[in-house]
Amino acid sequence: MPQIPGMPPLQITLRRSARSKRFSLRVSRLDGRVTLSMPLRAKEAEALRFAAAQESWIRQTLAQMPTRQVVRVGDWVPVEGQLRQVAAGGGRSVRLEGDSLLVPGDPAQAGVRVGAFLKLMARDRLAAACDRYAARLGRRYTRLTLRDTRSRWGSCAQDGALMFSWRLIMAPASVLDYVAAHEVAHLEQMNHSPAFWAVVEQLFPRWQVQRNWLHSEGQALHGYVFGAQSDATD
Repeated sequence: MPQIPGMPPLQITLRRSARSKRFSLRVSRLDGRVTLSMPLRAKEAEALRFAAAQESWIRQTLAQMPTRQVVRVGDWVPVEGQLRQVAAGGGRSVRLEGDSLLVPGDPAQAGVRVGAFLKLMARDRLAAACDRYAARLGRRYTRLTLRDTRSRWGSCAQDGALMFSWRLIMAPASVLDYVAAHEVAHLEQMNHSPAFWAVVEQLFPRWQVQRNWLHSEGQALHGYVFGAQSDATD
């Protein structure tokens, strides 16, 4: 695999594409992979010179990515904005007890079980928030889906389907509520016009605090790794 020398060297994945008209770089938020897309007939040497010229940007982007932490027994995980320690527990279900997140069964599966617990909790909280805000507007959404998205915290489709990142359950409860209000507001205004933000303000006054939290702190939520999980739940 081609690389840019340095400490450490930067591994570059080259991808030729008939749709590429020029060189472009992308750094995956999932695994930090650096991909350089290039036209079919472009020379590899030219592509690598382009990547080398962007070395500072690549390293800066990688440095800003959250530290990945594989969740195990003994680790601390934020739940609704409060850190909880993953601990072995009895019974059949994961449960919150004080500052602990008690996980029964095989400790090797603790991360997977915590992730599943957080997804269910996220769905309950988001469904309740969306129901509440939609009722205020006199609107209805068609369905609610959870995904592990990296580029957005939520979305609203033209048919009224709402999608959210389940990792919002790790953020403070008011942040989850704001994102729910934001996406429900799109049921009335499918844009980001002043009229849209007026609806958001109506549903969730002083929303700027929660939005700023996502911009400054939200990326860290992607650093927690819970093991193999399905991408979406309806």
